Amino acid sequence: MKILVINDDGINSPGIWAAARALRQVGEVVVVAPDRQQSGVGACLTLHAPVKAGEWRVDQEFQGESDGLFPVSAFSVEGTPGDSCILALESLVQNVDLVVSGVNAGSNVGYDVMVSGTVGGAVQSYVRGINTIAISVAAVTNTKYDIAEKVLKPLAEKFVEYSGDTLFLNVNIPKIDMNQVAGVKVTRLGGRSWGENVKAENVGPEKRYWISRNKPSTVTPAEDSDIAAIKKNWISITPLHLALGNDEAMTGVETLIGDIPQQILDRPD
Repeated sequence: MKILVINDDGINSPGIWAAARALRQVGEVVVVAPDRQQSGVGACLTLHAPVKAGEWRVDQEFQGESDGLFPVSAFSVEGTPGDSCILALESLVQNVDLVVSGVNAGSNVGYDVMVSGTVGGAVQSYVRGINTIAISVAAVTNTKYDIAEKVLKPLAEKFVEYSGDTLFLNVNIPKIDMNQVAGVKVTRLGGRSWGENVKAENVGPEKRYWISRNKPSTVTPAEDSDIAAIKKNWISITPLHLALGNDEAMTGVETLIGDIPQQILDRPD
């Protein structure tokens, strides 16, 4: 099995190499990741400028086969997580069986997935019909990746013989020690887990603003949500799909627009 590993924290992030460590026990691993921090860029792509990419020198730990593990190769991309995934799948790697995005430092639960570079980059593999796992640890300081490694290996192994519909799994791990983990739970995507604060500052004649996502939601999350799961020390696995269209609202919208078609077309039909 050939496994592509991407992320949004950058190729120097310890999380991406934790993923590589776990996955090289399962199959051939290729890491293709941004050359710098790209958190919060969502599914953004670079479409109006060239994207640079080059081979990355992999640490000795990942190079040899004497330990019976698959070696790892890597590329650094001067672009977004989405750019990295597209370059890998369309040019640098090809014939990929599984894509893993992460391990991210910081949770990606609820509506956070809309701005997450971890999830946003992984969208590119899912829409190409490739099974995809996004994985995050709910910690941005003193982040530990040991639980993520333990989860990722057996989860990836499940896809060796998997032949069902294409899956997009969003895995979140609470900031706890292994002996505190309540278990693994399949969950629904929750609502809003964080709000934004805006801080203004004066720099000479200019006024600048800093946007921070550091305002915890006061809404109690649904019991079967990913947000509730990690709050209660469960490892959350949420199946995702791309479905922004609201089919149920179509009839109501037709009523809302009423005679607008006649007004703009100036004809009765």
